[in-house]
Amino acid sequence: MEVVNAIGRRKAAVARVYVKEGTGKITINKRELANYFPSSILQYVVKQPLTTLSVDGQYDIIVNLFGGGFKGQSEAARLGITRALIKINPESKPALKAEGFVTRDPRAVERKKPGRPKARKRFQFSKR
Repeated sequence: MEVVNAIGRRKAAVARVYVKEGTGKITINKRELANYFPSSILQYVVKQPLTTLSVDGQYDIIVNLFGGGFKGQSEAARLGITRALIKINPESKPALKAEGFVTRDPRAVERKKPGRPKARKRFQFSKR
């Protein structure tokens, strides 16, 4: 089987995902999953699409991650893996969509506005 690639994004994080048939090894930025994400919660987030379809040990996954923080990176990887699995088997889309993995989370940091300290914060108002 050839390599299937997909891109996942979340906030400032971008994940390029390459999926091929294999033994279930997940490599992120040339490091093991457990090494890159020490938190078991973030490891669980990355593996969610695989456990939903119960194809845990069937694919080798290579992920190139950059930008954002740990949480954003893990969710970007999840979206990328989901999109790659849908490319491999389009019939798996309804199961993944029901779990909410197919939808890209559009929330991002709001830009800073001129004349204010932050996006919505205002300077202290003085009546006199």
